[in-house]
Amino acid sequence: MSWWWAGAIGAAAKIKPDRVDEGQPRYQSVALVIGVTGIVGTSLAEILTLPDTPGGPWKVYGVARREKPKWIADQVEHIRCDVANRDETLTKLGVLSDVTHVFYMAASLRADESEACLVNGRMLRNALDAVASNVRHVCLQTGLHHYTPPYYLYGKVPSHQPPFRETMARLEYPSYYHALEDVLLDEVTRRGGTLTYSVHRPSIVFGLSPHCQVNFVATLCVYASICKRLGVPMRYPGTKATWEGYWDASDAGLVAEQQIWAAVDPNAKNEAFNCSNGDVFRMKELWRILAEEFGLEWEEVGDMHEGFDLGEMMKDKGPMWEEIVSSHGLEPTELGQVANWASTGYLMNVEPIMGCMNKSREHGFLGFRNSKTSFASSIGKLKAHKIVP
Repeated sequence: MSWWWAGAIGAAAKIKPDRVDEGQPRYQSVALVIGVTGIVGTSLAEILTLPDTPGGPWKVYGVARREKPKWIADQVEHIRCDVANRDETLTKLGVLSDVTHVFYMAASLRADESEACLVNGRMLRNALDAVASNVRHVCLQTGLHHYTPPYYLYGKVPSHQPPFRETMARLEYPSYYHALEDVLLDEVTRRGGTLTYSVHRPSIVFGLSPHCQVNFVATLCVYASICKRLGVPMRYPGTKATWEGYWDASDAGLVAEQQIWAAVDPNAKNEAFNCSNGDVFRMKELWRILAEEFGLEWEEVGDMHEGFDLGEMMKDKGPMWEEIVSSHGLEPTELGQVANWASTGYLMNVEPIMGCMNKSREHGFLGFRNSKTSFASSIGKLKAHKIVP
């Protein structure tokens, strides 16, 4: 499993599957990836289908509300299903009697966090009620907002200070991440010890997919594309503190690797883990990379810098994005589908976030990424799949 620890996904992807001997089971494990068109779901689908992935060979079912996109591996059996619809979920997922592992990363964002708790809790409950009793492990993906209040309460109520550690107590505010964990732990109890779990809390995720509600890299790429269309330098919308401060991030492939590790390694059972690349970066370093990738001038952030509302700037740019998509022959997307101005603007105006990786390492996961390389690679993937120009 040397490729696993080194993170050499590219090298592993070149390996061709060995011929399966007659009389041997074709698959050792069967994965149900719920949210397969999201950033981490896309990487999971790619890695699970590789011939030397631990726990494999894997059969992979992918679940999403949308049709299967072009970038999802051909080997993935796609199931179009909205897990918010209980009847549809029980019907479509209830027939999958061979599933051994569930990877859950679906999410439905709401302006009101209490509503988000109810909606997301029901979605996970629907999925868990549908899967067969022979499921051995559930990987649940949440995030570092486990340690902070909802967006609308930031700066108004107490919060944990980074670096965040898994031993930190829950904050006394609604969080749909907490609601998801409660549903999962209730299911583990209900199944009487036959089911194990792991919870994964990535930071800012770098990766490929326009089919998710928050994609930091895609949002910045769209912003850069519009600046180029307007013929203006790329200004930084946030504060000097976020420009200069140290952040961490999570490569989507690394998050996928950690989830697979937790699914097959006994040392990782029934635990929650932060998941980041293992290094730190500054926003100004990413800004330079972004500008170079799109051939743009960019402005340094000085003492007199004033940020601006990214969402306000982009509120009337839908027609311009349509022109960019048409002129560059991109995959058809609407501006609000491929870019989330609210979440990106929020990140650039808060204290830099960072999660501690000690617990994950102590339990045996040694994967890592270079965050600046991961950022540039994610831009390259978005361009290669014609999501951005």
